[in-house]
Amino acid sequence: MALGPRLELRQGQGLVITPQLQQAIKLLQLSNIELDAFVEEELERNPLLQRDEGEAVVEAPVEPERATADYAVDEAPDSAASADFDAHPDEVSPGERATGDGAEAEQAGGQIDWSRTGGGGGFDGEDGYESALGRAKTLSEHLHDQLAVAALTPAQKVVAGVLIDGTDDTGYLRLDLAETAERLGCGLGFVEAVLTVLQGFEPTGVLARDVRECLALQLRELDRLDPAMAALLDNLDLVARRDMAALKRLCGVDDEDLRDMLAELRALTPRPGAAFHAEPAQTLVPDVHVREGLGGLWHVELNTDTLPRVLVDQRYHARVSAGARSDQEKTFVSDCLSTANWLVKSLDQRAKTILKVSSEIVRQQDGFLAFGVEHLRPLNLKTVADAIGMHESTVSRVTSNKYIATPRGVFELKFFFTSSISATDGGEAHSAQSVRFKIKGLIEAERIEADVHSDDRIVEILKDAGVDIARRTVAKYREAMRIPSSVERRRLMKETC
Repeated sequence: MALGPRLELRQGQGLVITPQLQQAIKLLQLSNIELDAFVEEELERNPLLQRDEGEAVVEAPVEPERATADYAVDEAPDSAASADFDAHPDEVSPGERATGDGAEAEQAGGQIDWSRTGGGGGFDGEDGYESALGRAKTLSEHLHDQLAVAALTPAQKVVAGVLIDGTDDTGYLRLDLAETAERLGCGLGFVEAVLTVLQGFEPTGVLARDVRECLALQLRELDRLDPAMAALLDNLDLVARRDMAALKRLCGVDDEDLRDMLAELRALTPRPGAAFHAEPAQTLVPDVHVREGLGGLWHVELNTDTLPRVLVDQRYHARVSAGARSDQEKTFVSDCLSTANWLVKSLDQRAKTILKVSSEIVRQQDGFLAFGVEHLRPLNLKTVADAIGMHESTVSRVTSNKYIATPRGVFELKFFFTSSISATDGGEAHSAQSVRFKIKGLIEAERIEADVHSDDRIVEILKDAGVDIARRTVAKYREAMRIPSSVERRRLMKETC
C-alpha cells in the first residue's frame, strides 16, 4: 500500500465554549454583590451600556392555577439562553452534591414579572462628611492614634509603626521580633522595649504574641498576676480539658480558690481587637423572597433590589456607527454592541433561572416553611434538576452564594439540600438536618445529671422515633454542633450544681 498525503473532508458535531457563553455561566454563580461589581466594570468598559434609571413598576404575583397542583412557576425562559446554560454540563464536584431521595410535597408557589421592576439605589455622595464621622475606627487606626501622642523617639516610633502594621484584626502580633529587628537594622532588645510600650496601649492585651501573654497583660493591669495565676496560665491546655485535680496540684490552691481563678479567667478577653473591624460588614441581602399567600400557597418573588438593570443605548450606537470611518472603529463598535446585547440577555436569563430553581426548592420544602426544620425533606441537586429540566451543574451554580428570605429566616439555597437517613419502618426517609435538630433538642432537654443521654441512648430514642441511624453518625453530628460528650456534660452539671 502506497503512503502519501491526501486531503479528506469530514462532517462532525462539536461543542465550542464561546467567551459569551463563559460569561453567562460565570454570571450564574456570582453573588448579588459580585454581580453588581461586575456590572459596574462593564458599564465603565462598554460605552453602549447604560444603567436604567426608570421608575420601577412591580406587578403583583400571579395566582397559581389549580389543576393537579396548586403551584405555578414561570415556564417561558428564553429558549436560546436556556440551551446555552445547559450546553456545557460541567461535572459537579462531590462537595456540591447532596445525596438522598426527593419526596413529593404539597405543591405551592407563585410568579412575578421581574423584568419590569427596578433595582434599589441610594443617593450620590452618601459617603460624605456625616458618613465619615459615623464610621468606626479600625484597630490599626486606634493604635496609630495612641502612637501619635506616645512619648517615644522618632526611631522608636518607626519600629512601633511596623509592629502595629504587623498586628491582625484580633489584636495579636504576627511578626517575628528577631526578623523585624534584622530587617530594620536595630537590636532585638530595642524592638522588645518598644513592644513593651505598645502593650500598654488600649485595648489591654493588644500586641500579645499568644493567648497566654494576652491574658497575662490583662491580669497584670488588674494586679492579679500572682504566682498561682501565672501557673494557671502556663497550663491552659489543662484548663481546656477541665483537669481540676492537676490544676490544683500545679497551682497549689484548693477547690474554692481554683473556681475563683477560673471565673477571673473567663472574664478576660482572649481577642482584644474583636471590638474593632477592619472593614464594615456587608449586609446580607436575599436574592429571593418567599411569602405565604391565600390558601397556604407560597409566593416566590425575586428581590428586585439585587437585580442590576442595564440597557443598550441604541441612539448612541447609531451616532457612533455613523461616525465610524476606519475598519478598526467599526469593529470596536460592533464588538461593544454584541457584548452589550449578550450581557443584557445573560442577566435576564440569570434572573429567570434563579426564580425557577428557587420555586422548585420551595415546592419541595414547603413542609419546612409551614412546620419547621423537623419537616425538612431530603433533597439533592438531581431531584431539582430533573424537575425543572436543567443540568445538575446549572442548579449547583445557581444555588451558590444565593440567599432566600422566608418567614422562618434567611437561608442559603444550599441549606435545603440535605442527605437522607433511612426510616426504621421503611417509610419516608428523614433529612439529616432534621435529625441534627432532634439530637440537639434531646441534649438541650437534659436538666439533671441523671438525664444526660449517651450516644447509644440517643440512637435508641431516635430508632423508637423511626430514624435508623448509627452511633458513629450521632457522634459525628454532635461534634459538628460542638456539643460535648455525655461524660463532659455530666461533669459540667456536677460542677454547676
